[in-house]
Amino acid sequence: MKRLQRFVKEHYLAMILSFSIPVLLMVVAYYSIEIYPGSERSILATDSFAQYANFHASFNNVLHGKQSIFYTWSGSLGLNYWALAAYYLNGIFTPLVGFFDNANMPDTIYYLTLLKFGASGLAFWFFAKHTFTLNRWLSVGLSISYSLMSYAVGYSEVIMWLDTFVYLPLIIWGIHRLMDQRKPTLLFTSYLLLFLSNFYMAFMAGVFTFLYTVIRTLLNRKKYKGRFISYLITSLLAGGASMVTILPAILDLRTNGESLSEITDFFTADTGPWDFIAKSMAGVYDTSKYESMPFIYIGLVPLIFCVYYFVCRKISWKEKLGYGSLGLLLIASVYIYPLNLFWHGLHAPNMFLFRFSFLFSFLVILLAGYGMEQFEKADSNRLINSVLGIGGVFLLMLFLANKKRYDVITMESLVITIGLLIIYLMLWLLWVSPSKWSKWVPVLLVLLMGSEALFNAKNMVTGILYDWGYPSRVLYADSYDNVKTLTDSTKQEEQNFFRLENLDVESLNTSFNFGSHGVSMFSSIRNRHSSQYLNALGYRSLGTNLTIDYKNNTLLADTLVGVKYNVAKGELLKFGYTKIGKSGEYSLYENEYALPLGIWTDEEIYKSGAVANQTELFNHLSGIKGELFSFGEATLVNSMNAVVTEEEQTISIAETEPNLAKQVTWLVTVPAKQQAYLSLVVTNLADSVGIDVKTTVGGVTRKSGLVNSGQYYNLGYFEEPTTVQVTAEISGGQQKVELYRPDAVFLDTEHFAEAAGRMQEKGVDFQVEGRRARAEVSLENEQVLLTTIPYDKGWEVYIDGEKAEVKTFKDAFLSVAVLPGEHTIEFVFLPSGFVMGASLFVGCILLFLFYLYWQKRNGWIVAAQPVENQLAEEEEIQ
Repeated sequence: MKRLQRFVKEHYLAMILSFSIPVLLMVVAYYSIEIYPGSERSILATDSFAQYANFHASFNNVLHGKQSIFYTWSGSLGLNYWALAAYYLNGIFTPLVGFFDNANMPDTIYYLTLLKFGASGLAFWFFAKHTFTLNRWLSVGLSISYSLMSYAVGYSEVIMWLDTFVYLPLIIWGIHRLMDQRKPTLLFTSYLLLFLSNFYMAFMAGVFTFLYTVIRTLLNRKKYKGRFISYLITSLLAGGASMVTILPAILDLRTNGESLSEITDFFTADTGPWDFIAKSMAGVYDTSKYESMPFIYIGLVPLIFCVYYFVCRKISWKEKLGYGSLGLLLIASVYIYPLNLFWHGLHAPNMFLFRFSFLFSFLVILLAGYGMEQFEKADSNRLINSVLGIGGVFLLMLFLANKKRYDVITMESLVITIGLLIIYLMLWLLWVSPSKWSKWVPVLLVLLMGSEALFNAKNMVTGILYDWGYPSRVLYADSYDNVKTLTDSTKQEEQNFFRLENLDVESLNTSFNFGSHGVSMFSSIRNRHSSQYLNALGYRSLGTNLTIDYKNNTLLADTLVGVKYNVAKGELLKFGYTKIGKSGEYSLYENEYALPLGIWTDEEIYKSGAVANQTELFNHLSGIKGELFSFGEATLVNSMNAVVTEEEQTISIAETEPNLAKQVTWLVTVPAKQQAYLSLVVTNLADSVGIDVKTTVGGVTRKSGLVNSGQYYNLGYFEEPTTVQVTAEISGGQQKVELYRPDAVFLDTEHFAEAAGRMQEKGVDFQVEGRRARAEVSLENEQVLLTTIPYDKGWEVYIDGEKAEVKTFKDAFLSVAVLPGEHTIEFVFLPSGFVMGASLFVGCILLFLFYLYWQKRNGWIVAAQPVENQLAEEEEIQ
């Protein structure tokens, strides 16, 4: 304890600066684009708005006992929440959301982002302090450069990736402690926290640190050969303990994940020979979408001394070859596609390319630290040559590089980069010269490195602003209180399970935020089998099922999955829905024809090819035959900014004014007592991604995606024959869009109401709490209980306390055969692999503690250097 107190007393200022300076610089960078607590513009760019804000809000619900940590009913009918958290939420900072309200999630994400930047700086300072023999101010300067590297700021929208930068320097420090002092605790702890926080980034960091350990072992085989075994034991035990989250996530991905990407080329597409040079300059942001260059910038001082590391004669050629080969591997991994794919877990990234490039940045600053240790006045010429070489390469690139690809390099970036190279060189030469000013050079270096990091960070966040856009807080918060009021009112009214959907939302994951039971979702962790069948039922979920959208479906689908409530702006225009509440612009509607969570049926549903679509399933469950839908014409009557070409089966709509929405108006005559829809289907999905459609009917306007939302645009229900005008405003995507000829679809509401009523008579109400769904039933004959609980291997069913066989319906929903009599049926969820993972968690931690005891007993742990000696060494270099 005394050693710790002495350490803190000596270094508290450096620790405070290493944490606070990155935080303050990011505060300034965000403020420069008008982002601050309570600002109109939020920090929730791209995935941060669509996913992380809502998922963090759902974790807040978990902390306050409103949701199970294992299962959520909020998205895609229901989902393995334990697996979702393993990818999106498992950082050590995430529980801090419990101190905030979900209504203030934009500010919560802002604070968490700043905290992670500060923690990265502090973690690197500890690493640098115990790894390099450097002036204390230089360690602070390096921590600033590390925490604000371009990768961290440029990809800061994906907030969970930032946790990796906290653990990476601690892992390398832990490797050094294990190999030099046989102390494995830091390595075990930091590896475990990394693996638990995000298995995706942990894979990249784990491979890198393993290769680093191999290289370090080979460089001194005599000393480290035996200790490499200790590294393997420690890392494997940490990996085993992390199986409590990783194993259930892997099993979930095996069932629901995407297939591995095919290796189609040897070289990575859309890369250039000067990419690493261009992105080593200060303030260069191209894009984090497609055709981007890797984000590798980590500061010019680390770049200078990384180059110096390779020209310094005091460093052995073996070390240069060893660590240089690791750097070359990372460079090659950008250009060689199979290597690129390997670092991404053999799955091609969807934008945010070269996600492993932070490892190159870390290697640069690591080698720079080793280079700084060796620099003395006698090495001035080598340092000068290093700086001149870097500057010369930058200038050469400007003359030889493809101007179109590298037009992101502004004159400002070039001038500042070259200017800083010269200033840094002069300061370093002044430092090693006998001058009364030399003692102030380290302070000036920290100020200059901080200013450089601020300039770069400001350019990164400005680049994100123009690349993705930081959305207005209004999009998140303006409707929050009204929607929450209406959503909470349904929870007070209902005792049995029900589902609710909001028709006017900006994110598919909104139901996670409010803790409501929804259909829509956008997540890399999803239940693909249920989504694929829901797509057959009309809820659009294409491709690899990353998204599923509730919008633009029919009343049949609402009934089948038990959507009892809709929240919407304006009139809902749906048969069977009655307005029961209002708050602000939003109204709450109740569906009288919604089914409960379960319904009685028979074995016929399991037959191959049976009930393939919503109409067939509806008719089978109701026992009523006959057509529910009829079709009519949609007559084109008007267009604006559009050239409309009608053919026998298709219609093409081309814009006349670029960058303006195309408007087309149709007239539809709706028969009496019919629910009407306009069917809009594109002829080519690939060419229509990103196209949005706003439909206006009777003054009610709603927006949806032409591809990712359903095809049935609601026109309303009418008691008498009525002619309806519907205007579609099409924007985004290509200048020209081609549709199959739109037609009108009419649902016979009398037939529908009769069928829905019969189904409700066979419905089974469930009470749901957390990961359990329970029902009391009474049967005269054996029947099949079909639920709309998505099938997952983690589900088990108990009838009167006895485990029964779960049967899957279309590999999508849970069902079970029930014998006559009165029964209590309970479905219980526990993630597949959790029990084994939890056992490994406890077992591996106990084994590691035993390993520590065994090492200590055998005297294998090298005593730490006395603090007095450490301080004496520090005084010599400071």
